[in-house]
Amino acid sequence: MKKIWAHKARSFKEVEEFDNEYYLRKSPQERLSDIQFCREMYLKIKRKTYAHRKRLRRVIRIVKQT
Repeated sequence: MKKIWAHKARSFKEVEEFDNEYYLRKSPQERLSDIQFCREMYLKIKRKTYAHRKRLRRVIRIVKQT
C-alpha cells in the first residue's frame, strides 16, 4: 500500500494548482497505475457494499392473448 501524506492549502485554487503540479511531475505510467489503483479500490468497496443484495432477474415473457 502507498504512503498517505497531506498538503495544507489556504484556498481551493491553491489545492487545484498543487494537484496539477503533482500529477504533471509523474510519468504517464505512474498516472495510469494510480488510476488503476483507484479503480481496484472502488471495485472492492462496491462488491462489499452490494454483496448482501440479490438482484432481480430480468425476464421478458411474451403472452399471446386469445
